[in-house]
Amino acid sequence: MFPDSRTVLEPDCSRCPELVECRNRISWGTGPRSADVMVVGEAPGAGAPDAERWRGGNWTGMAYTTRHSGRKIRSLFFDLGYDAYFTNAVKCFPEDEDGSNREPREEELDNCFDHLRTELATVDPTVVVSTGKHATKILLDFESIPMEGFLDRVLSPVECERLDVILLPLLHPSYENVWRGRLGYDRAEYVAAIESALAALV
Repeated sequence: MFPDSRTVLEPDCSRCPELVECRNRISWGTGPRSADVMVVGEAPGAGAPDAERWRGGNWTGMAYTTRHSGRKIRSLFFDLGYDAYFTNAVKCFPEDEDGSNREPREEELDNCFDHLRTELATVDPTVVVSTGKHATKILLDFESIPMEGFLDRVLSPVECERLDVILLPLLHPSYENVWRGRLGYDRAEYVAAIESALAALV
């Protein structure tokens, strides 16, 4: 359920000096390189150095392993029967002044996009599932497709011709409970809608 295979692209990357200062490890993508589904999140969490290996987030160098959103999204795809590849639009924990996480800046997303493109070329998934507005926007921007309202994009597949994938935006797992009701779903209905959308695409 928690694969330890990794795609290490640039171990000493220093494109974002501010992120280099606060990172413990670069959280490169993890999972099978033959995966049909690639899950792209926003950025890794801070991680806990004393956590079990797969629960350490940024400390382990593995994407989507943090206690809340990481376990939730990995468990979702495991339960749906997909051995997905997990990565982030930004590979390093973006630390705020108080030590908490902040939203990645535009230049950080831009700096990291070449890494994401390399992962896409390596894994060659059929479907890319973006979780949250930042991960969705960076992919739509590359395709010159306006995002407009993010909620209007959720569960609506987008054909990305330049990247040669189908993009399926989902709510970020940390905010699912906040926004899911706006889409008219309870939890079971939302999961069923994801399952149905993926079945039609993969």
